[in-house]
Amino acid sequence: MARLFHDPASPACAGPGCGCREGLAASTCAGPPEDVAARVVEAAVARAVLGRGAARRRLLAGVGSAAAMAALAQVFPLAAATEAFAQAPGVPEKKSLRVGFIPITCATPIIMAGPMGHYARQGLDVELVKTAGWAIVRDKAMAGEYDAAHMLAPMPLAISMGVGSAPVPWTVPAIENVNGQAIVLALKHRDRRDPATWRGMKLGVAFDFSIHNYLLRYYLAEAGLDLDRDVQIRVLPPAEMVANLRADNLDGFLGPDPINQRAVYDGIGFIHLLSREIWDGHPCCALAVSRGFAQAAPNTTHALLRAVVEAAGDASRPENRKDIADTIAVPNYLNQPPVVVEQVLTGTYADGLGGVKHVPDRVSFAPMPWDSFAVWIMTQMKRWGQVRGDLDYAALSKQVYLATDAERAIRDAGLAPPAASGRTIVVMGKPFDPATPEAYLASFPIRRG
Repeated sequence: MARLFHDPASPACAGPGCGCREGLAASTCAGPPEDVAARVVEAAVARAVLGRGAARRRLLAGVGSAAAMAALAQVFPLAAATEAFAQAPGVPEKKSLRVGFIPITCATPIIMAGPMGHYARQGLDVELVKTAGWAIVRDKAMAGEYDAAHMLAPMPLAISMGVGSAPVPWTVPAIENVNGQAIVLALKHRDRRDPATWRGMKLGVAFDFSIHNYLLRYYLAEAGLDLDRDVQIRVLPPAEMVANLRADNLDGFLGPDPINQRAVYDGIGFIHLLSREIWDGHPCCALAVSRGFAQAAPNTTHALLRAVVEAAGDASRPENRKDIADTIAVPNYLNQPPVVVEQVLTGTYADGLGGVKHVPDRVSFAPMPWDSFAVWIMTQMKRWGQVRGDLDYAALSKQVYLATDAERAIRDAGLAPPAASGRTIVVMGKPFDPATPEAYLASFPIRRG
């Protein structure tokens, strides 16, 4: 694997915020640990106050870094911050972990935390276990065969509520990715771009409790289709979607990448639209652990969370995307042609109809598990009859989606947590207010629940 940073695997690398990640000289990472910690804190404060990029570099070059940091020290308690940074986190209660994953690009942070050295820096030895389907991931995680798992964002909610399985309290410490899905149709449907004309189609989704299922249902219902009579929605593992499209068992699917792009690569399908065109910024997959494991091994859980958050931050940088594509395309991970994965991660891709599209944020890696994500998902579970009766949306969302833990891990990684105040959810032009989920649910003329 090509180096993504100056020397992130070096024992001298201080971790998040270190000069390795700023493209600085090797000397930035060298020296006694207390000196390295001081430089890491100074770099983080400088980024927070002065910003990133060329403007900050020009300022530091003009006045000198020592003078700039001396000025910042007058208004920021650098000494106290350095002391707090230098305090080691709790020792992981369990260091050797088995983590299940599905071979799709959504798993990038969980996968890349290994090659990038984030697991090792957190004191963890993580074995990634490639798994064939979501039901198998769920069952193995619930049986304790996996310590943590890559799950679809709705799955921990369903497990916690006992929908589709026995009820077991589960948690989402971090979202792995937002966007990164697509509706693919067989080439024979190239002239059927209006979903109102899709009556009689057989369409695939990855799992009953998946963002794929809810977005596809939302999209078809907005076109006026009755999902019990007009179309068939079939559940099948991502790895089987392309083969079923080729065999004419499906007319299309709303699936995860790189499966969508593989259908184009194989010349059997085209990308009708990206999922971000339905809801830009929707969650898809998540890091998931049982509440029991999180309570029994809190240091391990947080170390795992920090590693995944740091890998998500690295994967968010456009300059890393091609190297990441080469790394995760191999048989042990996604087992796809590198060019297929690269088209997904870089956002420059063939659409299957002779065009080349440029969508840099086709997939993004944003780890914050917003409560509003969970509330929206639960409205769709209820809309389609997966759950019935009264739901305590606010309590369930906070019990399962651990936004506070994620915010702490994001700060630990030297990153700035996103501000919740400006966040909005809009699905196909319709705003969602998480404070009034039942009113939102009642506004849909087509629903089952």
